[in-house]
Amino acid sequence: MAAEVALLERELIQLRRDLHRHPEAPGQEQRTAAVVARELRAAGLDVTAGVGGHGVVGVLRGSRPGRTVAYRADMDAVPPRDIVGGGPAPAHLCGHDVHTTVGIGVARVLARLRQRQRWSGTVVFLFQPAEETLSGARALIDSGVLERECVEEIHALHCGPFPVGRFAVTPGYGMPGQDKAEVTLTGPDALDDARRLAVDIGALATVALPQSPADLERIIAQARTPDGPLARFVAVRAVAQEAKVSVSYRCWPQERYAEVRESIRRVAMTYAGAGVRFPAEPFPAMVCPEHDARLLARHLRRTVGRDMVTELCAAFPPFSGEDFALFLDRIPGTYTFLGVQAPGTPITTSYPHYPDFSPDERAIGVGVRAMAGWLAERTHRSAEHTGGRPRPVRTGR
Repeated sequence: MAAEVALLERELIQLRRDLHRHPEAPGQEQRTAAVVARELRAAGLDVTAGVGGHGVVGVLRGSRPGRTVAYRADMDAVPPRDIVGGGPAPAHLCGHDVHTTVGIGVARVLARLRQRQRWSGTVVFLFQPAEETLSGARALIDSGVLERECVEEIHALHCGPFPVGRFAVTPGYGMPGQDKAEVTLTGPDALDDARRLAVDIGALATVALPQSPADLERIIAQARTPDGPLARFVAVRAVAQEAKVSVSYRCWPQERYAEVRESIRRVAMTYAGAGVRFPAEPFPAMVCPEHDARLLARHLRRTVGRDMVTELCAAFPPFSGEDFALFLDRIPGTYTFLGVQAPGTPITTSYPHYPDFSPDERAIGVGVRAMAGWLAERTHRSAEHTGGRPRPVRTGR
């Protein structure tokens, strides 16, 4: 596996640089999708484009029968409003160009190994649009691809603020969902009331939003602390706009949504004439099955080194959402952070959405090697090696 990756690494880095120079906003990934489809077809996959918008599905069947697993990579860039401090245009500041490149690399490596009858089963590659708007996963799911291909489980990597080449697995944790509220106020003091109410609702938070690189370092340490402050938290943004307060919050565990909603109502009702509205159901948290994550951790320790794997003990990062949650609501799988922080660089260069985000490209080869080996293992194994659990595609959210 390592030898095959070494042959491709230089090409993959050039591919990532090309994608990086052409960022496309959520739902507008035409060029990126065309590049992905071209690369997958050249590797010998069966490719379908235009799935769920600009999604690309590539199917690679091994040389022998086996299980069917999926691998997901997101393709869109961060829109200007979601860049920390704002930005003039969409930019690859979340690492999706790296994710896409790793996915293509895994497909190319497995395709080469298939020629030598080195693995069995089927891998379904899902290159997803519109992750930043939390809509692309739903579009792919609604296309019916999981059912058509009889996918039994799904896996993904995401760039993370860890030393280059290190992995962080998330057994029983993942990333929080999100809920929103709007509070309108009336009366002659509505403007002042809105400003005071925003402060009162903000006080419901149990963790502070990061304001500095030191805060980011603290959050990373807390995510690796058993029973630490991120094991159970509420993070709140409340902004007063004229006579209205817009609230966005995340919590862990997601069962706390009802509790937090009631707290927002209670605080708002202390202001005469306040009206509270929750525009939609909360977006679900991404919870990674503990059993699958621990299997992956053992695989990574065996293949990339024991010291290169850490386990998170909390939802991380606590202020971002991830629509991979919708896949894990239906089938088991793993979601793992791939360290991309170059030695001696500030934490913001590896923390998604910061304007100086600049991942170390050496992580690409590490990610390809790890995931190609993991997928080959998962397609080969029988149900008894997955804990004996049935693996149907669930219908639900």
